[in-house]
This record gives sequence, structure tokens and C-alpha cells, in this order.
Amino acid sequence: MRSTSPEGPAQVRYHLRMRFFATTAEAAPAPPLRDRNEIPDRFKWNLSHIFPDWTRWQAAYDDLETKIAAYAALQGSLAKGPKTLLAAMKLSDEIGQVTYKVWYFASLKHDEDQRDNQINARRQQVQILFAKASQASAWFNPELLQIPLPTVQQWMTANPELGVYRFALEDLYRQQEHVLDDKGEHLLSLSSRFSSSPHDAFSALSTADIKHPTIRLSTGDVTLTYGQYRAILATNRNQADRATAFTEYHKLFTTNVNTYAALYNGVLQRDWFLAQARDYRSTLEAALHGNNIPPAVVENLIEATKAGTEPLRRYHRLRKRVLDLKTYHTFDTTIPLVDFDRKYPYDQVLEWLAASVAPLGQEYQRELRDTLRGDWVDVYENPGKRSGAYSAPVYGVHPYMLLNYNDTLDAVFTLAHEMGHSMHTLLASAHQPFVYAAYTIFVAEVPSTLSEALFLDYMLDRATDDRERIVLLQHAIDAIVGTFYTQVMFADYELQAHRLVEEGRPVTGDTLSDIYLTLLKAYHGDALDYDELSRVTWARIPHFFSTPYYVYQYATCYASSAELMKHLRSADPQQRAAAVERYVTLLKSGGSDHPMPLLQRAGVDLGTPEPVRAVVDQFDRLVTQLEDAIRNLS
Repeated sequence: MRSTSPEGPAQVRYHLRMRFFATTAEAAPAPPLRDRNEIPDRFKWNLSHIFPDWTRWQAAYDDLETKIAAYAALQGSLAKGPKTLLAAMKLSDEIGQVTYKVWYFASLKHDEDQRDNQINARRQQVQILFAKASQASAWFNPELLQIPLPTVQQWMTANPELGVYRFALEDLYRQQEHVLDDKGEHLLSLSSRFSSSPHDAFSALSTADIKHPTIRLSTGDVTLTYGQYRAILATNRNQADRATAFTEYHKLFTTNVNTYAALYNGVLQRDWFLAQARDYRSTLEAALHGNNIPPAVVENLIEATKAGTEPLRRYHRLRKRVLDLKTYHTFDTTIPLVDFDRKYPYDQVLEWLAASVAPLGQEYQRELRDTLRGDWVDVYENPGKRSGAYSAPVYGVHPYMLLNYNDTLDAVFTLAHEMGHSMHTLLASAHQPFVYAAYTIFVAEVPSTLSEALFLDYMLDRATDDRERIVLLQHAIDAIVGTFYTQVMFADYELQAHRLVEEGRPVTGDTLSDIYLTLLKAYHGDALDYDELSRVTWARIPHFFSTPYYVYQYATCYASSAELMKHLRSADPQQRAAAVERYVTLLKSGGSDHPMPLLQRAGVDLGTPEPVRAVVDQFDRLVTQLEDAIRNLS
């Protein structure tokens, strides 16, 4: 219930694989779509590990509601002494553990078939309870902070059970200057009800209300949905077709660019209001303070990445030559360099995935095999199933993974990615109490991207065909483009946009579009030919409207995993062993400290440019390998 952040109670979470680039050359046909009851049980998750049925779920839901009311009744009791504070902390943990189970049972059931309105109603029922929980817990932080920190520290020293919560409680005091009084916290908790309005309106405008045009391509007429747009850019080798798709798709956003600008201004103004309400100097400081991350980390990330864009430009120049294009545009950046139609059956990949993590030790490898062999993974697509992939960390049970596996190389790397998240969850839950089992996004994407890097090494070592090597290398390079360079550019954009409102400058469609085009040129230089419609790309980026100051963490995680991989690849066996020990310790640590110290103990200092340089060097090596493979194939 209470939170180590002043923004309210911690929420349950998913670890999603974000797709920032189109799928590369993977043209193998997907497995046939089957009804869920036709898919063998060994390819479906078993949610009875959470609750055996809806009756037990309802009983847990009722218990959760009772516990939330009991927590609210503790208001006014904290100053009585360590016993009452410990009781509040323990009850908060109990609520949190039940919350994970109640939410994920309903949510994962819903994701099996999102057409089921009855299950969706139960899922919404839990969301409503979350809102009640937020209001019921708004008193805790202000009341705790009325007690002097030395007093609470004495209590924790004298009471080992309370001492478990030392980091969580002391972190609240660290943020004390930004916590309001009881009335102020209650007021801000009420304002959270409409804080999502700009994003909700963006979603309606860009998805529900959008009128998808029908366009004529060399292959025939196509209704230009977002999925079709991405597919055309990723698979259609006719540049004129890609240009048509790009033009018509971006016209949809140009038509309403002033509305998108007004909505984004709502996001910027909301963030600046909340920052000022809590006495932060900037929206960036407000976004980073919860994890104790200095704003200089983001600012240095941006500057160091801008200084390392030459390998990115080199890659795009190589693509232009290989694709034999006279001009090279953003709509040419994801078309495959070669055609490739190999299938990767799921059962075969499981053995490869286990083999790929051998550098992390036998115990890690054994736990990964056990996870893959358990009934924790929902493998194949079925009608109504949620798209994409994620790892759901159900505390007290185990992680569940949702896939839509289709035998493509992208699906293989998605599995490796989600396994990284799931192993992180397993190790953190096994070695930390509930209060520290969750970990921040700032750390979360490190094991997922490192898992992909290990798998890439394994696949490249076993590849005997230059065409497959080219596809593997393009996949890895495009991952860095999408997860690192693009996300830093997006973070740069968000920072500049937020500074408009902080400095009292107007926010218009033209201003926002000018910032985006300027950044596109700053990162890509002369490697691209620029289209006027690229200016409005900002208007179709959901993260800008839903989760500001979020995407930079994908880049810092990628930089962290690149630095860790550098140590794991050391030629010195002792250095490799030490790197493995530090890395596994990072996973076991969960959220027991702020992310910067956790990463520093693992050997990564994001306060220096070295992690960014590790990514740039890795990218440069991959481009060189790609050049060699293309030369060999020619």
C-alpha cells in the first residue's frame, strides 16, 4: 500500500518487449491459427497455480478489499511506536501479495481471449479497487514523515523485523521535501483520475476514430492500418510502394497535427504542474527523483550518444548501397537486406536458448530449463488472444510468459528477451522479501537485452550460411537502432518539449514538428534523404502521450547490458567468473537499493560515458561483421 515513491502505491507490472523497429527478413509462414482448445496443454500456461477457480479468486478479492479497509483504519497510529509501524508495513506487504494474484489471474485470463466481456469486467473490477487502495493509502507518507528520522532509525535498530524495511523507509525520508501534507496528498490522489485524459484522447484519435485509407500499391489495393504500414515497410521491396505508404500514413497525423499538439501540451502542462506542486526544479528531476537518478545521467546519455552516431550513419549508408537505392529515406530503413525463409520450431529453440546461457553458469542454466519445461508459457496465437509478448511477475507463484510464437527469428529473440525478464523475477523473488522483490524499469531491461545478446552470440557461432548470418546481424543491429539510438532521440525530444513549458514558451504543432525534424537530422546526418512529412512523426509515438520520460530507460538498460557483455566476453577466465557473479547478484538484488548503486556493483557506472561507448563499439563491430558477410555472399 505505501510506496517508496511519493506518487502513490506501487502498481503491478508487466515486462513487455517493446517493438520499435519493423521485423527483418523473416518470411517463413506462421503456424496455422488454431482455436485455444486445439492447442496442446504443454503450449499453454496453467493459471491454476494462482487460483484453482473463480470462486477462490473472488474470496481473495473480498479479502483484499477487507485488508485495504483495515489499512485505512491504521491512520493516526504510526507515532505510537515501532509495533504499529511494523503492523502497517506487514499489512501493506500482505495487500501487495494478494494484489499480484488477484490482478494477474483476471488479467492473464482476459489475455487468453480478450473478446470475453465477463472476464474483462472482473479485470476492471480490480482496477476500480486499485483506485480505492490509492486513496486509502494516501495518509501513510505524510504521517510517517511527521516522525523524526532518527526516531524511526532507532526503532529499526532495536527491532530486526522492522529493520527489514530500512531502505524503503529511509528512501521516503530522502524524498520528504517533495511529499505534501495529508490534504495535499489526498488532493493529488484525486487529480490522478484525470491525469490520463490526454493519453486517452490520443488513443481515441489515433486508433479508435482514425479512418484508415485504402491505397493502391504495385501489388494491389491495401487498407493502410498501422499493422499494414509496418508490414509494407518491412517486406515490400518496391520503394515507390513504401513511399506511398509512408506518405498516406503520415497524412493521417498531419491532418490533425494541431489536435495532437494540444493533447501533447496537456501532457507537458500536467507534468510541469505535478513537478511544481512537489517543488521540483524541472519535470526531468521530478521523473528521476523517485529512483534517485541525477538528471545529468539523461543529459550525458543524450550528449554521449550524439557523439557516437557515426556507426549509425555508416550502417544506413551500407544499406543504401546494398539495396541499390538512389535516395534513402526513413521508409527504407527496415526493409531486409536479403530474403530469408527459415523456420525456427519452438521445441528446437528451447534447447538453443538453454545452451546460449551457459556462460552464466550451470545453476542459471538449470533454472532456465526448468522454467521452459514448466506450464508457465502461453506459446501460440489463438483467436482473441492478446498480441505481442510479456513476462508477468506473479509474486508468490512464479512468472508467466505470454508469446505469440510464429517460428520466425523475431519470435525466437522475443522468447530470449522475455526469458531474461522471467529469470530476473525468479532470482529476485527467491532472494528478497516482498518489499524488495520488484525492480525498476531502469534495471528491468538489462537482463532481457543481455539474454538476447547471449543468444545472438550462440546463433552466430553455429551459423554456417552467410545469408542467415546477414539476417542475424541485421536483426541485432536493428535492435540497437530501435532500442538505443531511437530511444535516446525520443528522450532528447521529450526533454526539449518539456522545456518549452518550463520556460513559458508556446507549444504548437509547428514548434513540436520543428524539434523532431531537427533531431532526426542531428542523429542521421547525411545518411538519410529527409521528407517533409517526417516532421510529424512525433504525433504518432504513444510513449510521448502515455509515459513521459520512460523511453530513455531502454537506452540506459541497453548500454548497461553492453557494458556487462564486454566483461562476460573477457579472455581472462577469472574476470569472466567475477562478471558472472556480479551479474547474478544484480538479478538477486531485486529492488533492494536504488538502480544506480545496483548497477555500479555489477560493474556499470552510468555516470560515465563508458556504457554508451560500449554500445557504439558493439554497433560498429556488428556493422563490420555485416559488411564481411555481405562480401562473402556476393
